[in-house]
Amino acid sequence: MKQSAHGRHWASIDEISFVAGMRLLFGIFRVFGRWPFRLALYPVLVWYVLTQAAPRRASAAYLRRVRAYAAVRPGWRGVLLHFGAFAENILDKMLLWGGLFNAEQVQYAGQEQMHRQIAAGRGGLLICSHLGNLEMCRVLSRRYPEVKLTVLVHTKHAQAFNRMLARLDPASQLDLLQVTEMTPATAMILADKIAQGGFVVIAGDRIPVAPQPRVARVEFLGQEAAFPVGPYVLASILQCPIYLLFSMHLDGAPQVRFELLRESVRLPRQGRDAALRELVADYAARLEHYCVRAPLQWFNFYDFWQLPHLENTDVSR
Repeated sequence: MKQSAHGRHWASIDEISFVAGMRLLFGIFRVFGRWPFRLALYPVLVWYVLTQAAPRRASAAYLRRVRAYAAVRPGWRGVLLHFGAFAENILDKMLLWGGLFNAEQVQYAGQEQMHRQIAAGRGGLLICSHLGNLEMCRVLSRRYPEVKLTVLVHTKHAQAFNRMLARLDPASQLDLLQVTEMTPATAMILADKIAQGGFVVIAGDRIPVAPQPRVARVEFLGQEAAFPVGPYVLASILQCPIYLLFSMHLDGAPQVRFELLRESVRLPRQGRDAALRELVADYAARLEHYCVRAPLQWFNFYDFWQLPHLENTDVSR
């Protein structure tokens, strides 16, 4: 899988280099609070943005696109604010797993349909994104034992950060399932979890770690981008409903939003590619909606629109 420096697959990008610094900043927060944390944070961010060219370019490119739909700062100031939001997100993850996050302030929307699904003893697929803070949903689900989440992850690129969360709370790793490739054995495990009323969480905005990943190209923030089709193929195999899961800060409060995408997915033999593309387009439209509402909270720091090794790869493969 040969790639340029500008078009690397997200999984080939090293984990963020200021994880060790975040431990120190977390200590500053615990002693002095959030504003001293922010004062100490920005010198770290300036150094990081100056020395990490690829994430800096990716952030600037994303901000240029989202500026057509939302008010964001241009240039270096916008990039710093974007990385600042990312650092605050990391802090919130540490606070969540450290038991220091006020869960009572979280606002929910769309949870009623999830409760009905749980009451009926049925599970489903939850498609999330790298918008906001998924850890919020994982931690808060522990308050409700009937909600069983299994989060599919590729964590090899972020091992130091995951070790840091595990030190705060060993339970932070319990509902993660490491998946590099979807095999029949993996599908059987997931089918069993959903049959038992559990929910499988999978990201819809990261290309699979595979030599020739299957994708659909749809419009996102004014330009065609490649999204994985795997979540929708999985839903068709498991014959379960698909929900969308978005977690972010809006209007000064953390919010978790659930939306039903499909009650079930049936992919026809004729027109299968078009059906997959329609599902992906519907997901991308909802992701775009929330990116516009919270433009600094989408944390994909690689060139999302230009992946050279995907030039000839589509759902037709």
